[in-house]
Amino acid sequence: MAKKIAKRVAKAQEGLDRDKQYGLAEAIGMLKERASAKFDETLEIAMNLGVDPRHADQMVRGVVNLPNGTGRTVRVAVFARGDKADEATAAGADIVGAEDLVESVQKGEINFDRCIATPDMMPLVGRLGKVLGPRGMMPNPKVGTVTPDVAAAVKASKGGAVEFRVEKAGIVHGGVGKISFDASALEENVRAFADAVIRAKPTGAKGNYLKKVAITSTMGPGIKIDPSSLTAAG
Repeated sequence: MAKKIAKRVAKAQEGLDRDKQYGLAEAIGMLKERASAKFDETLEIAMNLGVDPRHADQMVRGVVNLPNGTGRTVRVAVFARGDKADEATAAGADIVGAEDLVESVQKGEINFDRCIATPDMMPLVGRLGKVLGPRGMMPNPKVGTVTPDVAAAVKASKGGAVEFRVEKAGIVHGGVGKISFDASALEENVRAFADAVIRAKPTGAKGNYLKKVAITSTMGPGIKIDPSSLTAAG
């Protein structure tokens, strides 16, 4: 099995210069050509930023609506009561509740990928910080997941909203579509993600903000990207 995997990795890296920075369109084409998994691989981007997230003024966080969606089914849970709960259900939320949903999550029943709450529910939802926080699922007004407009938030989550947050090493990464997407759709999604991260540049960032960029697919090689090709004209 290990030999088989090693052989596939070697084949995927054939003709690839690991030190070269490729244009975005060329890199996407190379990943699409090399995709050989029996499932629809996810295209992922990693951006190495010139920030130290241990400092509050260098935290990079936000949300981006990918123009062509993520290609994956996102299960959405909403903490809401009354009319807001009805609005969430009508908008397509998979799970809607209040105290009952808090209780389920506390028991470890997390049957969702994204979590939204109305502002009045946050004192309750705050109890779930130790459960949802480490999973990056805690509702937050900065990324639009604490909002009175639950219907719009549910639709955004279902339609291609992707949250991003810088990690300790100064890296932001995210899934930006499926390898089966048209190359142009993947390019649009990558550029939308990169643009959102660039616009989220914190006040404390000094020097070169965007250091390195690479894209990969679930089973594919990592390919370095020329940052100048991330703009629409690039």
